[in-house]
Amino acid sequence: MIRFAVTVSLVEQARGGPFVYWDDLAAAFHEAKELGYDAIEIFAPTATHVDRTELRQLIQDTGLQVAAVGTGAGMVVHQLHLCDADESRRNKAIGFISDIIEWGAEFNAPAIIGSMQGRFDKAEGKEASLRRLSDALKTLGKHAGDRGVPLIYEPLNRYETNLFNKLADAAEFLKQEKIENVVLLADLFHMNIEESNLADAFRAAGKLTGHIHFVDSNRQAAGFGHLDFEPIVEALNEIGYDGYISAEAFPIPDPSATARQTIKRYRELFPR
Repeated sequence: MIRFAVTVSLVEQARGGPFVYWDDLAAAFHEAKELGYDAIEIFAPTATHVDRTELRQLIQDTGLQVAAVGTGAGMVVHQLHLCDADESRRNKAIGFISDIIEWGAEFNAPAIIGSMQGRFDKAEGKEASLRRLSDALKTLGKHAGDRGVPLIYEPLNRYETNLFNKLADAAEFLKQEKIENVVLLADLFHMNIEESNLADAFRAAGKLTGHIHFVDSNRQAAGFGHLDFEPIVEALNEIGYDGYISAEAFPIPDPSATARQTIKRYRELFPR
């Protein structure tokens, strides 16, 4: 069964970004519970920022789960990424993600690698960066697997990375490189920029689709843009997707309205 999630950011440097809730983790949990969500996706500055005891209590009190944990603060705050030509900085990036993986795994939540994948330097060429990315994903995928969770890799649009922009290309890379325990995050906002047909992109990725940021064309709540969701839902049914759909959306006009519109549309598209 597809499960519904909503995002919360605790990273001050990311303020203004596409997260529904901000700052108050407890308030996000309780409102999400009231609205009928199944889980919260957390974007935190570090692996130690969220008090473990508090988080366990929130999970117990609300019955919600942690859908995933983001690693993007490594790039936003520290400018760390996996394709850095500087080995020491690259190792710091791997260490930062490893810590996030361990934190998330305590709550059965996978970590997401998006912006921390980095991009290749055109003077150096793409091949060297892809080798670094492959090596890092193999290391981090194993690290996650040893802790009982997958690792999630997110293709981004061309304005955010020049590595992989399309699901099929990223899926082929994972297969060719024999990268294990790594699945793909399909973000409808990025896909709307890069994919000629979103439904076919899901069919191409198939079972490697492991998490979805389900938002509209303008990165607002589903229903506030112009995406045609029905063919996407049909494709997800065809590939047997049963993971989370999560709202990584701008809080326009405000967080509560965004969360309410999102779950309204989710229930219409994925009736239970």
